[in-house]
Amino acid sequence: MPLVQVLRGGRAESVHFGSRMVLGPGGEVLEASGDVDEPGYPRSTAKLMQAAGLVRLGLDLPPDLLALAAASHSAEEFHLAGVLRILGDAGLTEDDLGCPAHLPHDPVLHDVWLAGGRVPRRLAHCCSGKHSAMLATAKLNGWPTGGYLDPGHPVQTALAATVAELAGEPVAHTALDGCGAPLFAISLRGLATAVQRVATAPHGTPEHRVAEAMRKHPEMVAGPNRDVTQLMRAVPGLIAKDGAEAVQIAVLPDGTTVAVKIADGSARGRMPATLAALRRVAPEYEWDDIEKRCPALRDPHIVGL
Repeated sequence: MPLVQVLRGGRAESVHFGSRMVLGPGGEVLEASGDVDEPGYPRSTAKLMQAAGLVRLGLDLPPDLLALAAASHSAEEFHLAGVLRILGDAGLTEDDLGCPAHLPHDPVLHDVWLAGGRVPRRLAHCCSGKHSAMLATAKLNGWPTGGYLDPGHPVQTALAATVAELAGEPVAHTALDGCGAPLFAISLRGLATAVQRVATAPHGTPEHRVAEAMRKHPEMVAGPNRDVTQLMRAVPGLIAKDGAEAVQIAVLPDGTTVAVKIADGSARGRMPATLAALRRVAPEYEWDDIEKRCPALRDPHIVGL
């Protein structure tokens, strides 16, 4: 279904189609538009479930580093330092990371690195927080750190089981994410269910620890120039996470959950489609004011439906 319009002179110039799943605080379905039951890849929105699975396996990180384990970070210096803390505490180094060497995900930092003659590093990959946490979990449990990205590695089999449990459905297919880690296909309905279960989990559970870490450290989840961090700062208690190929989730403090997948993978559509749903289900928030305070959210030419 059409979820986003790109306007020029008040007329629709382009339209992005996609799917959207909205759950009320108790898990009731408020919207199910598009192919919400067709298995797809949650991309980096799966990091909420993966981080919870790592905590279930015994990973014990302070909240800022646990938020980094669930992040697609921008490679700010504090992100890089956090990844090195996770690795160093486990007796590991950047060389143990299995993610590719990258320049920073943030376009401003990307250009700064190039201008300064800095080269791509594994540490700067937006998923290095997740990878360092996976490595630390393997080390903690006495499992090999080499091959930790193999789908048959104990860390990955446990994470697949966690994703399936939280989603309430079996993993339909396993592929490789852009960072080289296993990626578990679930439906958009399953994704909404899973992230809501993480966000509303009882105090003291691994899921609750991940949710609270993200709420307390939104700067770790992405970066100060990124839309998800700005939205989380503007709405205390909200959890937001983006994923490649235009996947987006958002969970309000009361548990209301929005999950979006833009069919053509255009990232410009994911947040407008999410905000349009949030405006409808939570009109008590001053969304116009919130968008004014979040520069990364605002583009008057892109309108969610």
